[in-house]
Amino acid sequence: MSDARPSTLAIWWQAIRPRTLSAGIAPVLVGTALAAADGAAHLVAAAFALAGALALQIGTNLHNDYEDFVRGADGPDRVGPKRATAEGWLLPETVKRAALAVFASAVVIGLYLVVRGGWPVVALGLASVAAGYSYTGGPKPLAYVGLGDLFVLIFFGFAAVVGTYYVQALTTCPAAWWLGLGVGALSMAILAVNNLRDVVTDAAAGKRT
Repeated sequence: MSDARPSTLAIWWQAIRPRTLSAGIAPVLVGTALAAADGAAHLVAAAFALAGALALQIGTNLHNDYEDFVRGADGPDRVGPKRATAEGWLLPETVKRAALAVFASAVVIGLYLVVRGGWPVVALGLASVAAGYSYTGGPKPLAYVGLGDLFVLIFFGFAAVVGTYYVQALTTCPAAWWLGLGVGALSMAILAVNNLRDVVTDAAAGKRT
């Protein structure tokens, strides 16, 4: 645990893990670029999709910070970037409440997309929030049973690219699915590097990376 406490703003900025946010931004940009190429771009829908994607990822990151600490995966032997909860900078319950608040904001942001895209967006949005929470939360967290990579492929690849395209074009196309596969594979590679760094400490906490 570090003795030097950063400023409150710096702590929260680090807690949301800004370096990871490109994984949420990229699929929205790809889906929007495809919609533009097909003459179906809708900038307002694209902006809401981007805001929703960022809210989902930040909520997932904060919840991960909380859950990995209480489950013992983020302990004193952990290597890599410092975590706000593990360092004692923020109380676990504070981080948990922040995560839930950000997830709630994602739902609010999604209301516009639901009005525009209908029930498919409802299903995608609810699945995304549930998956973000279940990544490290719940009785069988996805990241703890070896399903983290599948989560990333589905929600940072297919769901994000195809969903972004859909809320603009109000339909899907094969190209969106293929692009989703490519973007999701890149995000899986990022996760694999992260997991390789943490494999020893994760295993000690019962986390199958």
